[in-house]
Amino acid sequence: MKILIIEDEPELAKSMGVYLRDEGYTCDFATDYTEGLEKIHACNYDCILLDIMLPGGNGLAIVEELKRLKKNDGTIIISAKNSLDDRIKGLHLGADDYISKPFYLSELSARIFSLIRRRQLGNVNIIEQNELKVDILGKEVTIHDKPVVLTKKEFGLLLLLMSNANRVLSKSALAEHISGAGVVDFDSYDHVYAHIKNLKKKLNDGGCGNYLRTIYGTGYKWEI
Repeated sequence: MKILIIEDEPELAKSMGVYLRDEGYTCDFATDYTEGLEKIHACNYDCILLDIMLPGGNGLAIVEELKRLKKNDGTIIISAKNSLDDRIKGLHLGADDYISKPFYLSELSARIFSLIRRRQLGNVNIIEQNELKVDILGKEVTIHDKPVVLTKKEFGLLLLLMSNANRVLSKSALAEHISGAGVVDFDSYDHVYAHIKNLKKKLNDGGCGNYLRTIYGTGYKWEI
């Protein structure tokens, strides 16, 4: 799952990034209004963490731009304690949630998880498909009730594929998800092939059905 952190306080942005990466998220960063706009135009995110007070502009204008672009990126406003009016305006504009400074990183992570679960995974903690079960909170995968050990990248790819079931995801979209890059022209997709190959092997070795299909020349699709 991919997060964009739009925050001009370097230490706060760094601490959020470190914590969320340890939680299995891929993080991009923007430090001002203009860079934030560039990022949302260039890429889709599962969640955007958006500070309202930014150098060069108001973060609420980014919420408005997301609405204008008809993008479905989840948005959590990061605000000062005394900015109630801004928080209310942000929610009216289409933001999903807000959190006030200072905050615990564990609470932020819980809010991100809740938002992504509501938007992409039907507000569930466990996804089941026949013999396959994915515990999102516990970050555990079982096949026929036997555990399958995945790396963070593999688990993230599996969630991405399952939450976009029956849709073809391009190699570039998967590469962007894996790398966390905003705008990248990849000369090679070897890292995508390697992660997909390893994920397929682990699922197949565990007795999982062949739900992960290669769409030659295009990308990959999870079939249900």
